[in-house]
Amino acid sequence: MPLELLSLETVQDLAHRFGYVTVFLGILLENAGIPLPGETITVVGGFLAGSGELRLSGVLACAIGGAILGDSCGYWLGRWGGWPLLHRMGQWFRFSEGQLISVRDRFSRNAPQAVFLGRFIALLRIFAGPLAGIAGMPYKQFLLYNAMGAVLWGGITVGLSYFLGQVVPLEQIMHWLAQLGLFALGIVALVVVAQVWLHRRQERASL
Repeated sequence: MPLELLSLETVQDLAHRFGYVTVFLGILLENAGIPLPGETITVVGGFLAGSGELRLSGVLACAIGGAILGDSCGYWLGRWGGWPLLHRMGQWFRFSEGQLISVRDRFSRNAPQAVFLGRFIALLRIFAGPLAGIAGMPYKQFLLYNAMGAVLWGGITVGLSYFLGQVVPLEQIMHWLAQLGLFALGIVALVVVAQVWLHRRQERASL
C-alpha cells in the first residue's frame, strides 16, 4: 500500500477548496494512523498562507492542533487495540511479524525520543501514537512529547513554506523538507545505536 494516498496536485486542490479544514483533518487523520501525506498538506497550507489565501496563524493552529489530537487518537487506539491493531497496520505496509516485533521493542526502549523526533519522519508520524499506546507509555508523558514535537514540526514546516513560498516554487520546498526528514531519521538511528551500545557496555561491565 502506498504511503501517501493523495498527490501534491490533489492536496493543493483540496486546500484551495476547503482551506483550514483540509489542513486540520489531513494532519489529524495521518497522525491517527491513516497514511495521508501530512507533510505535504502542512507545506501546502503554509504556502497558501504566504500567498495571502490563508492566515498564517490559522494554518499553524490547524497543523499543531490536528497533530496533537490525531496522535492522541492513535495512542488510545493502540492502547485499546493492542498487538492485533499493530499487526493489521503492519500488513498494510507489508511488514513481517518479526519486523513489527523488532519495531515495537525498539520503540519501547526509546519511546520519548521516538514520539518527539518521529514528527519529522513519515512512517513514525503514522505509527508513533499507536506504538506508544501498545507499549504502555504513560499518557501524560506521551502528551508532553507529542505536543512539543507537534509545535516544533508545525512551526518549521508551516514557517518555512510560508516564507520560502514567496520566492521558491512549492516543489523545491517539498524536496528540501524530504531531505530534512532523512536527516531526522539519521538522528533517530544514531540515538538508538548509541543506547544499544551503552546498554551492552553496561552488561559487559556487570559481568
